[in-house]
Amino acid sequence: MERRKSRSFLLGSVGIGGDNPVSIQSMTNTDTKDAAKTLAQINALAEAGCEIVRVTVPDHEAAEALKEICAKSPLPVVADIHFDYHLALEAMDAGVNGLRINPGNIGGTSKVKAVVKKAKEKQIPIRIGVNSGSVPKDILAKYDGHPTAMGLVESAMRHVKILEDLDFHDIKISLKSSDVPMMIEAYRIIAKMVDYPLHLGVTEAGNARHGIVKSAVGIGTLLAEGIGDTIRVSLTGDPVEEIGVAKQILRSLGLYQKGVELISCPTCGRTKINLPEMVEKIDQATAKIDKPIKIAVMGCAVNGPGEAREADIGLAGGDGLGVIFKKGEIIAKVPEDKLVETLLDEIEKMLN
Repeated sequence: MERRKSRSFLLGSVGIGGDNPVSIQSMTNTDTKDAAKTLAQINALAEAGCEIVRVTVPDHEAAEALKEICAKSPLPVVADIHFDYHLALEAMDAGVNGLRINPGNIGGTSKVKAVVKKAKEKQIPIRIGVNSGSVPKDILAKYDGHPTAMGLVESAMRHVKILEDLDFHDIKISLKSSDVPMMIEAYRIIAKMVDYPLHLGVTEAGNARHGIVKSAVGIGTLLAEGIGDTIRVSLTGDPVEEIGVAKQILRSLGLYQKGVELISCPTCGRTKINLPEMVEKIDQATAKIDKPIKIAVMGCAVNGPGEAREADIGLAGGDGLGVIFKKGEIIAKVPEDKLVETLLDEIEKMLN
């Protein structure tokens, strides 16, 4: 899969665009004024594998709290700003690594110039983010009063032009919608128009049952076409849950090389072992492994040998017993009640 070539820049310690890996982002849902709670959530996100975190900055008190948050955060911090350019200036002085702000919404030319001047001085990139729920009225009017893919693109390009006219080019763009086909089409259009890095996401995707599917389809489709430099899976609830889903989307396309890839069969009438329980135990026991390992957990001998050849390690169950295989070779035959324990012991050996 050939990735779209975009320009690149640094967001804190994370390379964005160019040949850099697709990075995983999330956003805190704490009150930013509570620095301790916000930092606790950032640390949990970092432990889960998040690489960039965004925090909302709705007022001066939140901007003040950024000083402590930025000083102690293990992740690059992006300030989410709407309408008030003063907050953008304060956030940059507080030490943020990036801004999410739409320059056309913060006032006149002098205000935009002040933000861009400081962003240039501090080498802080700006993400332009447009959503289908907030397309300007004049653009909506062009398309019968409803958001469209082209309307999203036009809205984004309006903000891009403001920054380009000020010779600012460390720009990242997102075109989010809860309508997956619209989101996909909008990114496809803008990917051909500009070379700026693109941040992918399906906004207001819903809870896990709805949001995981919509995000996997929308983000996954574009990544499979080589489009996308950073991603966020937006789920209602604890943002830490977003990270595992994002990693799985990337891993399924060969774009994430860390941690465990767990392959397991769906079970059928041939299955003679409690495979669902085994898979759950193995998944939980290996969740924090950072080394890339492919594990196959199979319920019978029909597909087990084929998966065994491709996996680093795994098991295939039989009637009351099963086999442990490593690199396609059977290394042990053990009773059913020892299969998981033996597999995990072998994985531990591989890590040491």
